[in-house]
Amino acid sequence: MPHLTTLSSKPLQARFVDSIAEVSAKTWNRLVDNASPFLRHEFLLALEASASTTAETGWQPCHLLLCMDGGDGAENVVAAVPLFQKTHSYGEYVFDWSWADAYHRHGISYYPKLISAVPFTPSVASRILMGDIHYEKTAASQNRLEEITHAVATAIKHYAKEKGQSSWHVLFPDSQQSQLLASQGLLQRSACQFHWRNRGYQNFEDFLQTFSSRKRKNLRKEREAVRQQGVQFEYLLPENIDERLWDQFYLFYQSTYLIRGQQGYLSREFFSLVAASMPENLLLVMAKQNGRYIAGALSFKDDKKLYGRYWGCLQEFQFLHFEACYYQGINYCIENGLESFDSGAQGEHKIQRGFEPVKTFSNHWIADERFADAIADFLRREAKHIDAYIEQTKAFLPFKRNDN
Repeated sequence: MPHLTTLSSKPLQARFVDSIAEVSAKTWNRLVDNASPFLRHEFLLALEASASTTAETGWQPCHLLLCMDGGDGAENVVAAVPLFQKTHSYGEYVFDWSWADAYHRHGISYYPKLISAVPFTPSVASRILMGDIHYEKTAASQNRLEEITHAVATAIKHYAKEKGQSSWHVLFPDSQQSQLLASQGLLQRSACQFHWRNRGYQNFEDFLQTFSSRKRKNLRKEREAVRQQGVQFEYLLPENIDERLWDQFYLFYQSTYLIRGQQGYLSREFFSLVAASMPENLLLVMAKQNGRYIAGALSFKDDKKLYGRYWGCLQEFQFLHFEACYYQGINYCIENGLESFDSGAQGEHKIQRGFEPVKTFSNHWIADERFADAIADFLRREAKHIDAYIEQTKAFLPFKRNDN
């Protein structure tokens, strides 16, 4: 590993660990600084402990710690990066299958590769964790951000070459970090998600009043159809969920994958572990009909945002997915003063329900310069289509024209 020196001439050392358990929760979470519940030590540990992220599943942890020269004690760790060695491209939500195919057609291995991301979770947040400095706006903090980004990029590129990795991919960083990574030679890729924003609504009806008359009428019909089927909803926090209920929810969760002939990425144990270790970040909405549970939607939350993530049901009910996964979440945000609702990747059906287009980013370092040039050309052309797509989707938002 090369000796790393920041712009302020403070020597740094890079340390790679093959388990989040090698880092104390206090040290890691200090660097997370509430950036996202999915970056917390507890979440990453639950993934490992439940065998959801292992070499066998193609998600081998190799997290980076950036330490002040002289020790890797808690006080010396200045940054951390969630990092995994991948042997496939499943569970990423930034699709590079065509890149892997191009490598294969040229007789070159695309795997293994390195990924800085939260497994199975396409949610935007910091990927280089460095505590509250990320939010400061002073010139000194900006210089520090650049120094640390440079040190991280240098360390991971060296590690990738040393370990025979084809590439390093940073998925769903925030826009500031994406720009910093681009300055370090990582190609920038853009994409689109749909998020709901709370504009100070007093209740769900207040939100609906921002819709055009026809769109408002359609949404009310959907909600009424669910009520006519006799479906009721329960908001459950982990302290009110026993293991039998988690069993029931896990059955729902797996059913969404089994329909497509697949298995869910997460094991049953994962849900019990996160419920025990980070209960303040979980919200389970269960749908009930005639006294029995028929579907469930599990979200994560923090002080500002709701993150809809896992859903399932055993049989189809008209509009139930929209109600459980979107309308109940919007209602929870309004009642609890949350600023926004990230309901996951993709989903153009969200647009007419008040979810607005948001540009997301990923960054990519490709070791082989021949492929790097070809991918860079592809990304330049793709970015124009993404920008045009985002503008087009805005025309289909349900809001009254004078509210847009």
